[in-house]
Amino acid sequence: MRDTLYKSDVFAMACGQFEQAADILELPQDVRERTLYPKRCLAVTLPIRRDNGAVEVFEGFRVQHHLTMGPTKGGVRFHQDVNIGEVAALAMWMTWKCALAGLPYGGAKGGVTVDPSKLSPAELERLSRRYMTEMIPFVGTHVDVMAPDMGTNPQTMAWMMDTYSIQLGHSEPAIVTGKPPEVGGSLGRKEATGYGVAHCTRRALEDASIPLNQATAVVQGFGNVGSHAALYLHQMGVKVIAISDVTGGWHNPAGIDVRAAVDYAARNRSLKNWNGGDPMSNDELLALECTVLIPAALERVINAGNAGKLRCKILAEAANGPTNNDADALINARGDITVIPDVLCNSGGVIVSYFEWLQNLQNAYWTEREVFAKLEGMLDKSRMAVLAQQKRLRTNPRTAALALGVERVAAAKKLRGLFP
Repeated sequence: MRDTLYKSDVFAMACGQFEQAADILELPQDVRERTLYPKRCLAVTLPIRRDNGAVEVFEGFRVQHHLTMGPTKGGVRFHQDVNIGEVAALAMWMTWKCALAGLPYGGAKGGVTVDPSKLSPAELERLSRRYMTEMIPFVGTHVDVMAPDMGTNPQTMAWMMDTYSIQLGHSEPAIVTGKPPEVGGSLGRKEATGYGVAHCTRRALEDASIPLNQATAVVQGFGNVGSHAALYLHQMGVKVIAISDVTGGWHNPAGIDVRAAVDYAARNRSLKNWNGGDPMSNDELLALECTVLIPAALERVINAGNAGKLRCKILAEAANGPTNNDADALINARGDITVIPDVLCNSGGVIVSYFEWLQNLQNAYWTEREVFAKLEGMLDKSRMAVLAQQKRLRTNPRTAALALGVERVAAAKKLRGLFP
C-alpha cells in the first residue's frame, strides 16, 4: 500500500484484505489501483452552538469509494475516534459488501469526531443538520445515500432528510435510509442488521448439524446490531450466555434474559450496573467457551493476542472489521472455527436500506414480513455464492467473500472503460 491521506491501521487492514483477494484473482496492478482507492473524499468543519451559548467546532468526513455500479451507500458514524482513514476503510468494506449482495451501489461512509453521549438531544440535532448541510453538494438520491451507523439512529436520519428536503423545497425521503417509518422509513430496517446476523448464524449452525436449542452464543457489543442479534437468536432457541457493551460484560451460564437486558440498556443508555449476570471484562468475555461468538462493536477487537484464546465454533462478525489480519491468519491456521465474514454476516442492514430506497423511489411500501422474506432470500443467495467461490478458489470464507465483491467491481470497471 502506498502512502495516502487515508493512512491508518484500519485502512492498512482493509488494504491487506483486498490484496489477498486480488492475489488469488491475479488482478493486474493497474486494475488493483483503480479498484482499491476511494474515488473522492470530503473533510468539513462543523461549528454548532452548544446549549450554554458557546460555539464548538467538530470535524466531519465523507468518503465515496466508487460510483461504477451506482450511487454510493453507507452510514454516518458519530464517535470520538472517527478519522479519515477509518472512514475510508469502512467505505471500502461497504463496496465489497454491496457487490457481494448484488446491490446497485458503491460503498461510502461518513463520520464526525464526537462523543455523542456528551451532547444533549438539541445539540445532536444541530450537529446532524450541520453535517448534512455541508454534504449537500456531494450527495443525492442517485449520487450518495446515507444511513445510520454507530452513534446515530433513525432520529438522526430524520433530521438529515429534513435538512436536505428544506434545501430542495420538497420532501426527498430517498436521500437517507434508516429513517423512522413515519417519514418514509422501511419496516424492519432498524432490526435488519441484527436479524441478518441471526439468520446467517442459523444457517451456519445448520451446516454444522448443531441444533439451535443446543447452541450457546456470546455477544460482544450491545448496541442496535448486537442487541437485535441476541434477541433473534434467543427467539430461535439459542441460549445467549453472555453480553457486553463499553461498560463491561455479563455472563450467565443458565442464559441471559435478553429482553430484560435490552429494556435496561434502553432506559439507562448502557448496561452499567445491570445485575443479570456475573460481571467480567470484554477480554474475558471473548474467551468464553460457546458455540457462537458475535463481535458486534468496533474494528480489530480480535487480534493476535486473543485469537488463540477463542473457544467458539462459529465466529459471526456483526461488526465491520472485528478481526485483524494477524488474527485471521491464526484462526485459519487453527482450522477449528468457522468464520462468517463481516461483508456477508452484517449485510442485512445495507440490503434493507436498498429496500427502503426502492420503496421511497416508487412510493410503495412493504410489510415487515415481506421485508424479512426478501432479506433472507438475498442473504441465502450471497451465502451460497461465497461457498461456491470458497470451493472454486480453495480458500477461506473471508477471502472468498471479498474476492467475489472485488471481482464484480473490477469487471464493472473494465466494462465501463476509462474516460477519457
